Amino acid sequence: MTEPKDLYSCLAKTAERHPEETAYVTGDKTLSWHEVLYSVDRAADMFWQLGLRKGDRAAVVLRNSPEFIISYFAMAKIGAIAVPINYLVSKGEEISYILENSACKGVVTEKEFVKNYLAVKKNLPGLKFILSADFCGLDGVTDFWHYLKHAHYHPQTQKAASDEHDLATILYTSGTTGHPKGVLLTHHNMIENSKAAIATLEPTKKDVFMALLPMFHTFSWTGNVITPILLGSKTMIVKSITPPKPWLQAMGREGVTIMIAVPQIYGVLAKEARGLKKFFLKFWSLRKVRLCLSGAAPLNRTITDHFHKAFGLHILEGYGLTETSPVVTIVPPKSRKHGSVGKAIPGVKIRILDEQGNQLKHGEEGEIAVMGPNITRGYHGNDVATRELFTQDGWLKTGDIGVLDTDGFLFIRDRKKDMVIVKGLKVFPAQIEHSINTHPKVLENAVIGIPDGSGNETMKCFVVPRPEFTLEKGEIMKFIKENFDAYKRPRDVEIVSSLPKNALQKVLKRELLKKELEKRAKASADAVVEKAQQAAH
Repeated sequence: MTEPKDLYSCLAKTAERHPEETAYVTGDKTLSWHEVLYSVDRAADMFWQLGLRKGDRAAVVLRNSPEFIISYFAMAKIGAIAVPINYLVSKGEEISYILENSACKGVVTEKEFVKNYLAVKKNLPGLKFILSADFCGLDGVTDFWHYLKHAHYHPQTQKAASDEHDLATILYTSGTTGHPKGVLLTHHNMIENSKAAIATLEPTKKDVFMALLPMFHTFSWTGNVITPILLGSKTMIVKSITPPKPWLQAMGREGVTIMIAVPQIYGVLAKEARGLKKFFLKFWSLRKVRLCLSGAAPLNRTITDHFHKAFGLHILEGYGLTETSPVVTIVPPKSRKHGSVGKAIPGVKIRILDEQGNQLKHGEEGEIAVMGPNITRGYHGNDVATRELFTQDGWLKTGDIGVLDTDGFLFIRDRKKDMVIVKGLKVFPAQIEHSINTHPKVLENAVIGIPDGSGNETMKCFVVPRPEFTLEKGEIMKFIKENFDAYKRPRDVEIVSSLPKNALQKVLKRELLKKELEKRAKASADAVVEKAQQAAH
């Protein structure tokens, strides 16, 4: 039997093999593989009747749910392209840009977010329908399940002729400046990425996954949706991370064996592992967990050590980006190196390049470049950004700085865009942040470079203290002086209650820089006014 080449066929194959076995559990609701495929086929007919055809786009703006998966795979069946959008995006300007740039004909959302999309619909003549996964009773919005229930059911008629290199999705990444860019990913990109991850980590059909991270992000989609479908594994769907108690209870009940999360979640679990809470977490929630994967943000040593001490589990870190579907490297379960994000997964190649694009030797620091079947073809409608993304010979430039050792292990130094120039010298904030995180009173921190107008930058560190401690600015300044060379020392420290983050808990340094520049501009303006007033007197 030939291997399926598109996402819908992957689902159909699993449903054919294991029709009555559990595919998804969410709350008190359980869906078998047959029920999932049946709903996908009905939804495909629904989308067809709403006017979607091969190559058309529709947005999916949902929390983690069966409806997210059903909508996505129904679009895949008819050859339409899913455009998952972060449900936290609420500004009309950004919503309008994504819908218009991708030429979406429809939106599948839910009651909580539907008004954001109704508000922009009147200015988007190409947007033909808005479906709500839960009843909202608003004019201009169609109830997803009501429509699906009454759609004409023709399960064999709407499967579009598909090629593995057809587009499956457009994922919009938030840029530091300007509009978000739409990353183009094919069926082949994501299926091959999942297969390579399976070859590295060796999960089986008996494993139970947990979709904890938002499905609009490719790390969660590839790891928690496509991979279990290829295996035929059960997945527990978590609609919301907060409050944590319901999903922590469900983890134990469903026997979750594979946990995919971001560093902050592992950090919180390690921190909570005291007394009765530790007993509950270790002997109920995590009692069957055998594999913990972390990605989307740097994982510091403090978290891994505390987590292992509390639960006896190692966290395996991976590295990737939306443009790589997303996985590039994974730490092999039986071979770890401190500080490394692992080795390239099967089929993926890594090079380290200098500023002229020349390949560097092992141990030399430069920009990480990637090639493989998981690589995007570029950005939707943005030829300039697409050209900038690749080298002349087709390697994708990640924008990250790293080092490869002789064993093929990759070590990340920092984002190229986060690199700071201090008196003509390159400084990587991630190295400073990692060191400051070892301070016993520090929960987390972020270091940014602030332009001084001369082509150089000065650094400032924003520190979040552990809640059980009182932390003074002077303590961190002393730590910095004792641990860093003069040119690597942040010149200022600010103690803050939290850091701005996106939905995957990645620190938004651009927000820190924006607020800092605004604060400095205001202080400068106030000083000018005060000086003028003094002169007047």
